[in-house]
Amino acid sequence: MTSKLDQLRAITTVVADTGDIEAVARLKPVDCTTNPTIVLKALSTPMFADAVKEAVAWGKGQGGSSDGVVAAVADRLAISVGAALAGLVPGRVSTEVDADLSFDTKASVDKAHQIIKAYEARGIGRERILIKLASTWEGIRAAEVLQKDGIDCNLTLLFSKAQAIACADAGAFLISPFVGRILDWYVKSTGKTYTAEEDPGVVSVRSIYNYYKANGIKTIVMGASFRNVGEIEALAGCDRLTISPALLDELAKDEGTLVRRLDPAGATADQPVKMDEKTFRWMMNEDAMATEKLSEGIRLFAKDLLALRAMVAKELAA
Repeated sequence: MTSKLDQLRAITTVVADTGDIEAVARLKPVDCTTNPTIVLKALSTPMFADAVKEAVAWGKGQGGSSDGVVAAVADRLAISVGAALAGLVPGRVSTEVDADLSFDTKASVDKAHQIIKAYEARGIGRERILIKLASTWEGIRAAEVLQKDGIDCNLTLLFSKAQAIACADAGAFLISPFVGRILDWYVKSTGKTYTAEEDPGVVSVRSIYNYYKANGIKTIVMGASFRNVGEIEALAGCDRLTISPALLDELAKDEGTLVRRLDPAGATADQPVKMDEKTFRWMMNEDAMATEKLSEGIRLFAKDLLALRAMVAKELAA
C-alpha cells in the first residue's frame, strides 16, 4: 500500500513550506516556499552559520548608512536560504518581498528586481524563483507589473475570493490561499469545533479553486497554512499544496486511502466578477476575517523581518 503522501503527489504538486534543508532533502518536494519567519528560523541553525559569517563579512565591506547595510545583509541572507533550497528542489523557490513594502507598488517592484538580480548573480535564473507579495491591492498591482516583466509571482496572505479574483485579473502566476489561519479566526470567533468538510479555510480554497477552473483561469492555486492533515486531505487534487515537514511526515506514515476532492472537470462557479479597486476594497471591508488576517499576517512578517535585521545589526557590531 502506498502512503497518503505518495497518493497526494500523484494528483497534486507537493511543496515544502520550510527552510529546513535536511527536511527538504529527505521529503523531496517539487518546490519550496519561504517567508521572513522561515528564513529567520533557518538562519538560527548550524547549517547556515557559514552563510551568516559570509554575509556579515560582506556587509562590513559595504558603504552607506548603517541601516542600509543591515538591510542589504538581511537580503543577502534570505537569498542564501533560497539558494540552498534551490539546490535541492527541481522546481521553484518562493522568496518574499519585505512585508513593510506591502502598500507600496513601486518599491515592491524594485525589490523584486533586486531579488531576481541577486539570484542570477548566484547562477539561479528567474525561471526558478517566485516572488512572494502580500495580496494587498498594491501588492497585486506590483505582481501585474512583474508578470509583464517576465517575473512570476506568488501572491500570499490570501484569505478571500476578492483577493483571488484580483490576482487572476493581474495575471499572477500563483496564489497561496490560506487555510489554517482562516480556521483560527473562526474558532476564536465562534468557539466551534470544525470537521475538515466544515473547515472555513477548506471551504474558501475550494470556492476559489472552482471559480478559477470553471472560468478557465490559468493562475495556479496552492493551498497553504495547514493546521492538520484533515485539511490537506480535504483539498487533495488542488493544483499545489505547500505543507510543513511535520504534516508531510504524518502523511508519509499513513497508508490509508486518499480520495481526490478537487478536480477541474467537476468545477462549477458563479459568473466572473468584474474587479476594480473600489469593488476590491469594499469586498475586503465587508469581510472582517480577511481584513484582520491580512493585516495580522503583514504585521507578523514585518516583526520577523525586524528580528532578522536586529540579528544582523548585532553581528555587524561584534
